[in-house]
Amino acid sequence: MKILSAEQIREWDQYTIRHEPIASIDLMERAAGKCVEWLHENNFLERPIAIICGRGNNGGDGLAIARMLAQQNINLLNIYILETGSEGSEDFQTNLERLHYPIRFIQSEKNFPSFRNNEIIIDALFGSGLNRPLDGVAAKLVEHINQSGCEIISIDLPSGLPADQAASTAAVVKADHILSFQTSKFSFLLPANAAFVGKVHILDIGLHPKYYESVQTNYELIDNELISKIYKPRNRFAHKGNFGHALIVAGSYGKIGATVLCAKACLRSGAGLTTVHIPRSGYAILQSSVPEAMVSSDPNSYVITKIEEDISKFNCIGVGPGIGTASETKEFLKQFFNDWKKPVVLDADALNILAAEKDLLNKIPAGSILTPHPKEFGRLFGETTDDLQRMELAQQKAKELNVVIVLKGHHTLVATPGGKAYFNNTGNAGMAKGGSGDVLTGILTALVAQYNDTVEAAILGVYLHGLAGDIAAEKFSQEAMVANDIVESLGAAFKKISF
Repeated sequence: MKILSAEQIREWDQYTIRHEPIASIDLMERAAGKCVEWLHENNFLERPIAIICGRGNNGGDGLAIARMLAQQNINLLNIYILETGSEGSEDFQTNLERLHYPIRFIQSEKNFPSFRNNEIIIDALFGSGLNRPLDGVAAKLVEHINQSGCEIISIDLPSGLPADQAASTAAVVKADHILSFQTSKFSFLLPANAAFVGKVHILDIGLHPKYYESVQTNYELIDNELISKIYKPRNRFAHKGNFGHALIVAGSYGKIGATVLCAKACLRSGAGLTTVHIPRSGYAILQSSVPEAMVSSDPNSYVITKIEEDISKFNCIGVGPGIGTASETKEFLKQFFNDWKKPVVLDADALNILAAEKDLLNKIPAGSILTPHPKEFGRLFGETTDDLQRMELAQQKAKELNVVIVLKGHHTLVATPGGKAYFNNTGNAGMAKGGSGDVLTGILTALVAQYNDTVEAAILGVYLHGLAGDIAAEKFSQEAMVANDIVESLGAAFKKISF
């Protein structure tokens, strides 16, 4: 799904109005109807509802929703309009004239509503047309809504939240649900906006498809449609040689568990053959806990120092989980970049070594995948002041180094050498535990070994990783799930994408 700016979405509306053709008021009617359908399907119409409207087109949406609910004889419906000193947009005025139902007007704090405990608040105050932070009565009304304790449903986006950037003040509605139209907003994906963005529901209101097909954007949301284009079901005549030979270089004394998780994830992600290179002290552990993998022992018992076998036979190598930053391991990584010129997956301590030895960054093979979390990213490329700056820097460095950067987070960002960036839409907070990153490294290494395109492998990998995490959380809860549960849920994740 393409992520469009507020300006592009306005252009899409106008394109639809001209080319469908349809009047803007009728397009608003269509959007309101989709919102009412969603409210009905999700059983919100059995509770008291308060609809709070501004005087722009977002308020027009709210008034249209109010009229449709009133026509359905919804009990305990209250409608409020915030007085802003203007008559409002043309479509707002039209919907106001159409609405034959009592309205309460809010001029000051004295007129703020008193909400019932089980009341649903529909926020239709300000939409994507807002171009400044809220202040005055509007800001105080937002604070009043947030303190109500009621379930809040925002239309288009939470009032006060910019469509294309992080909020600059706290005067933003904290929405439990957001009914947004046609495509996601960029601001929904920024960690800084987490307090305001609940569950996002994208409603298809039939905007003209030709605009979407032609419009250009650097950002996309990873969804089922994109995954279906990347995922390749297996040919029934295939053999293990068709699915690549992956090498995992991981572990040090006391951190062999990271190797086990990474190797298991690699095997569960479809690699035809998996070899694991570990310090000699981990040999018995790997042979017993991951019997499907072949084991290559380092001459050193405690840390990674060298790989003595021919590495040219491997299709992809994953390096980093649990390897530590010992001087011998640093020397190994330097030599490795001299010997290996195909894509590599780099994570954890491999990234920490790169951060300490910045000259190695330019030796990373083209098309490789780096998987930093925000702190590792800061050590690698420098500190940033906010999420947006960090994302822009990730895109810049992906271009400069000709690599894929997987910037891990709630909506993991896949920054590509070609300038495009993809936001993941699977995963949950239960994955914020030790070992989850090791699992991702194993998944990515297996997929790069199978797929020729490392960008596609990265997109598919982060999606599967998050989807397996969602399945694990459903089974064990976010609190109780552990990294191995993600590995064990990969089979169910593959089944879900095998449509």
